[in-house]
Amino acid sequence: MKMPGYILSAFVGNLLLAGASLPALAAPAANDEPAITGGVISGITVEGNQRIESGTVLSYLGLKPGDSFSQSDIDAGLKNLFATGFFADVKLLRQGNMLLVHVVENPVISKVAFEGNDKIETKDLEKEVELKPRSIFSQDKVQSDVKRILDIYRRSGRYNATVEPKIIRQDQNRVDLVYEISEGPAAKVAKISFIGNEHFDSDTLRKSLRTEETRWYKFLTDNDKYDPDRLQFDQELLRRFYNNEGYADFQVKSANAELSPNKDAFYLTFVVEEGPQYTFGDVKVANELQGKDKPDLEKIITTKTGKTYDAGKVEDTIDAMTKELGNHGYAFVDIQPRLERDKEKKLANLTYVIKPGPRVYVERINITGNVRTLDEVIRREFRLNEGDPYNTALLQRTEQRLNNLGFFEKVTIKDEPGSAPDKTVINVDVKEKSTGEINLGAGYSTTDGVLGNLGIKESNLMGTGQELKTNFVLAARRRDAELSYTDPYFMDREVAAGFDIFKTYEDFTQESSYVSNIVGTTLRMSYSLQEKLQHTLYYTIHQNTISDVPDTASIYIQEQAGTNVTSAVGQTLAYDQRDNKQNPTRGYFGSITQEVAGLGGTDKYLKHEAKASYYYPIAPKWTMSFLGSGGYIFGFNGQDVRITNRFFVGGDNLRGFRDAGIGPRDISTLDALGGNEYYTGTAELKFPVGLPEELGVSGAAFSDMGDLWHTSDSGPTVFDKSSVRVSAGLGALWSSPFGPIRIDFAHALIKDPEDRTELIRFSFGTRF
Repeated sequence: MKMPGYILSAFVGNLLLAGASLPALAAPAANDEPAITGGVISGITVEGNQRIESGTVLSYLGLKPGDSFSQSDIDAGLKNLFATGFFADVKLLRQGNMLLVHVVENPVISKVAFEGNDKIETKDLEKEVELKPRSIFSQDKVQSDVKRILDIYRRSGRYNATVEPKIIRQDQNRVDLVYEISEGPAAKVAKISFIGNEHFDSDTLRKSLRTEETRWYKFLTDNDKYDPDRLQFDQELLRRFYNNEGYADFQVKSANAELSPNKDAFYLTFVVEEGPQYTFGDVKVANELQGKDKPDLEKIITTKTGKTYDAGKVEDTIDAMTKELGNHGYAFVDIQPRLERDKEKKLANLTYVIKPGPRVYVERINITGNVRTLDEVIRREFRLNEGDPYNTALLQRTEQRLNNLGFFEKVTIKDEPGSAPDKTVINVDVKEKSTGEINLGAGYSTTDGVLGNLGIKESNLMGTGQELKTNFVLAARRRDAELSYTDPYFMDREVAAGFDIFKTYEDFTQESSYVSNIVGTTLRMSYSLQEKLQHTLYYTIHQNTISDVPDTASIYIQEQAGTNVTSAVGQTLAYDQRDNKQNPTRGYFGSITQEVAGLGGTDKYLKHEAKASYYYPIAPKWTMSFLGSGGYIFGFNGQDVRITNRFFVGGDNLRGFRDAGIGPRDISTLDALGGNEYYTGTAELKFPVGLPEELGVSGAAFSDMGDLWHTSDSGPTVFDKSSVRVSAGLGALWSSPFGPIRIDFAHALIKDPEDRTELIRFSFGTRF
């Protein structure tokens, strides 16, 4: 039986929407069938539609009664209907001169659900997908949404993630759409390698990057996850590091990320070209500004002839010049450093070219991306505000300060034209990261014995930029509990203020036959006088109890048993020019502290103490350092200095001697009494030991010297003589997950008969 008319139908699905052309309709098989072309459409009937009005279907079809039957017009109408995404199937049939449009509507989505997503919240996935409840189901859109979901997981480092969409049919042509997700493990950065680095070892370069190699203890941060955007930032950090060390020609030739075959680890490789290390040659200022009140800028230049080239100091100088010119009324200036390299002499001749800049003002500052961090925390790091003259150097400094906060994984600052030619809009976009830390530690030290440590810190408390931390130490001879709070912008000023509440138990029975219990609090405030110069003021009040003094103890210690209260105010001036506070290889540090007690309480004394250190790399991985310290304390108003406030020398600050191993002593009991004056000095060479860099093990050769004298106690059994002590030895250092750990073997070369010596010492932490 023959069908009347010609059926023009297609089941094209995704192929049509992807842009594929319709297959050509077959020609009539026999001459008794009428031709498809020719004739005029007398009417159009729409059937099969339930939700969509017939008029809407006809409007997308693009044909109307009176139009001629045309193969091209019918093909175009069919494509238009499929392109709407409303229909799962469309058939166009000719019955005589009538055109029948038969449609099968796509179902309406009743619900969109996600299953198996533990690492990424449902609300974050809902923001990304295009299909929503009450929207029209489309297979193409489903596949597009699957790709979007996979992209989210790849950005979070999960390259093994899979997404399978499931359709649950409901009545009234409705469906539930369920994305079944298998997240898989995160692909961590297993190894970071460098090719072409000769002057700095790979371990040093890794420390300059934001991305870190994965370790089991880094479960609270995501710096060990691969992120393409972070990789770009790491290249800039690497360039900045080398430029600050004098390598002005440094380039990152390539940065590659290789995914392991099982997609659970990345291997990053940076190919670098260091070039020569430059020193500053001629340093000049070319000031093209007009006016009589031009300041003398030569005196604020920090880039000195003969010193190692340092791009950071160039930026600091530009900042200082900009500020100084602003103070003299030059708001619109453009300072560009012109660097001319003499590769043969390895000199960097620098000229600061100062020109009048365009008169452009900051109209508005927009901040986006900060879900947790308050706007004001970001705005207070800006070196320019709304209404200020636009300044590129200050904007670059702002970006650096925001990165230094440690709150953000990425900071992007861009400017765009404002509402007028002399106005600009600054857009700041940040990507936040985890700022909480938990530190667990266990081990052994010569001073404290077996110990355990628990520390919890939040660096961005409730998005305010404030820091709250607690620390607990439990050891055989010491127990500490401390709660600290710091507001880096106290009362909206560039002043860091905070407090510490502490309770300490220390067992000195081996050294001085007593136990000390201290409970108290400290209020502190610090601010920067210069970029590297910090001033700190503090007030502390604490109660100190001396107990567990046996009858066999020195009479001078028995006399001090009981409870005293110390109420003291002090200040510290510190200058830190080290390249790394934890593991310095270059630079210097110095501090001076004064403290006076007597503002209430029972103790009355005045204490002075100074510390200094200098670090110099003599070869790659070889660092020479010199450390020194000294102090003096005396009582006033007729009061002697109590033993808990005196200085003690030996152990970590004079290796080869026990804790409190030198200085005044009761020779009848051998109890250390402490002294009111001391000094120490150290010369140390740190060197590699040939083990793989990732182990973080190095060696050291050192010599210590020191003295302690002048106790407040006097009597026939008190030994109190000033004489230098000297020791020398070898050490091994390990940058462990719990912090720096070292073991030292030292021998006392010059000593007094009353001194107490030791050969081996274990210690935790970094010397000042």
